[in-house]
Amino acid sequence: MKREEHHPYIINSISDLHRLLSLPKPQHPLVSVINMDEIKCFSDDSLRSVVYNFYSICTKKDFNGKMKYGQNSYDFDEGILTFFSPGQVVSTDIADNPTLSGWWLVVHPDLIRNYPLLKRMKDYGYFSYAVHEALHLSEKEEAMVTSIMQNIKLEYQSGIDTYSQDVIVSHIELLLNYSNRFYNRQFITRKSASNDLLLRVEELLTDYFNSDKVAELGLPTVQYLSGQLNVSPNYLSDMLRSLTGQNTQQHIHNKLIEKAKEILTTTSLSVSEIAYQLGFEYPQSFSKLFKGKTNVSPLEFRHSFN
Repeated sequence: MKREEHHPYIINSISDLHRLLSLPKPQHPLVSVINMDEIKCFSDDSLRSVVYNFYSICTKKDFNGKMKYGQNSYDFDEGILTFFSPGQVVSTDIADNPTLSGWWLVVHPDLIRNYPLLKRMKDYGYFSYAVHEALHLSEKEEAMVTSIMQNIKLEYQSGIDTYSQDVIVSHIELLLNYSNRFYNRQFITRKSASNDLLLRVEELLTDYFNSDKVAELGLPTVQYLSGQLNVSPNYLSDMLRSLTGQNTQQHIHNKLIEKAKEILTTTSLSVSEIAYQLGFEYPQSFSKLFKGKTNVSPLEFRHSFN
């Protein structure tokens, strides 16, 4: 029997969200701060998988069960902060009669359409993190996040005037910048786990370049590594950058140059043959990358050892 497919339920507006949650009509059409204590989690099966066409920033804590995102289940005994950008699919599997506390900020893209913040949203990489890479907040950080959200709520509740949108957008940007700081703190406080991940990256790259994978699959990609490590590409790059100052792509290039140096000094293969062996379609691309990383051409490097 063919398995029934469930397509994500698309929520286009903040008004639609309020209606689905049985909340009063939003006080601002493009932004809302929702008290999680006042809502019930979606009980309709058709709403277990949803797409929010707006930005979502949510603190969650004191959940009386487990919530499932994709194939992973998570506890919410401690405060965490999750981020979703428009168009992402969020699937949940929630226990019966759940309780959940926290605050939920939803921001329609139209609110920031004419502000520089919209162009910078892509720079806040945590909007592309997986849920199990959520930001774990200290009590002090949670209080700060809650305070900023409350200020946003107070602003749109005070009545909309010429300055309202500027003030609200400023608060949103402040929240996102603090989140950047808090994530950097998390990479440091969880340095043991981060170092383990760094070691696994090195092991994966060493295995990749010492096997037939380069010939079969071409150069390793950020997506390949993140998939092998079960983390999102942005999270992996941000974590590596916090530890080493270099993102995932730079780590791939470093390992590639290391392997290229080994081949140049231990074989008589031509530069073109080495380039093809390392997964390059065009030898010129390999030579350009090599010189960019070492300040010498592959042949100049080889000759320095003769």
